[in-house]
Amino acid sequence: MGAVHTRFVVGESRTNADNAITKTYGTFYMAFEVDDETLEVVDFSCTHTIDTTQSFLRKVFLGERFPDIDDWLEQTLSERYGGSSRKAVLVAYRDALKRWCSMMED
Repeated sequence: MGAVHTRFVVGESRTNADNAITKTYGTFYMAFEVDDETLEVVDFSCTHTIDTTQSFLRKVFLGERFPDIDDWLEQTLSERYGGSSRKAVLVAYRDALKRWCSMMED
């Protein structure tokens, strides 16, 4: 097997009960592939019911340094994301960050 220079991590959260994501999936997930050397997000996906949701969030996360996202994500979502899953996005990212930090320690 060749050298692997990325890590895959998933964050999980809940949306409000009347959210279509909750009705469809039960839980909101965001998945990140993070480069070990640059710490940049090189791939992203999430559970969604509207393709534009994933497309928009991909633009927010791709190319950003994964651990630094926490510094600006809450404000960015407040200013630019009008979806009902705004808080779930923040919580899922922070859950993924916690898992990623644990992976980096091992």
